Amino acid sequence: MRLVLPILILFVFPEIAPQVGAQDHANQKPTKRTTIYDEIAQAPAKARAKRNPLESDPDAIAAGRVLFEQHCQECHGRSAEGAGRGPSLRVEEIQTAEPGAIFWILSNGVVRRGMPNWSKLPEPQRWALVCFIKSLGKKPS
Repeated sequence: MRLVLPILILFVFPEIAPQVGAQDHANQKPTKRTTIYDEIAQAPAKARAKRNPLESDPDAIAAGRVLFEQHCQECHGRSAEGAGRGPSLRVEEIQTAEPGAIFWILSNGVVRRGMPNWSKLPEPQRWALVCFIKSLGKKPS
């Protein structure tokens, strides 16, 4: 009887059949598309609001480059364009992210994606890395 009733309804009232499916589809929540860059948007508001104390330090980018070469280039590639395990750091999602959000990612890592936390690095070194990462999006003058 369970199978007969729906089939009977389709034959007796064919004009409502497409509407029933459409209603069901309309009530479904859209599936959330996830990318490797979604994690940066998860940084808490308090972390995103943090200002980089080294943003006006002329030596911070160079210091960050050295740290990047020591700790990050193995996964993110020599030019930070992504290499195997690590995504590109030159993409818009990273370059438009608040410095505090990048600092938060560096401090906490993204373990499920294979990125370790770098909280063992002193804060000034993590901020220098943020300066270097943010410099990757600047056009050379």
